[in-house]
Amino acid sequence: MKRAKIYMHNSWAGTLVEDENGYHFNYEPGYLGTESPEPISLTLPLTKNTYHSNILFPFFDGLIPEGWLLDIAERNWKFDIRDRMSILLLTCRDCIGATSVEPIE
Repeated sequence: MKRAKIYMHNSWAGTLVEDENGYHFNYEPGYLGTESPEPISLTLPLTKNTYHSNILFPFFDGLIPEGWLLDIAERNWKFDIRDRMSILLLTCRDCIGATSVEPIE
């Protein structure tokens, strides 16, 4: 099982999990209880319910680098190019934009 904390503007917004049943994302109750929480994506609106998917949610997949930058990351970290969650965990700690990803060990 792979897990990640998802941050929005440096606030822990939710948790992303990959397990044998697919991918799951849920917002943290503390984040939902803040004065004006923002969804991390329009495709993942704020809710107390858990989102489920058989594939990595397109929003998170879109954070993964492409082209020559992905080639450099693959050479340096030696990961399987088909393992999208591992790529996300390795390369998206400091993303462009308001969202960042931190692996949960």
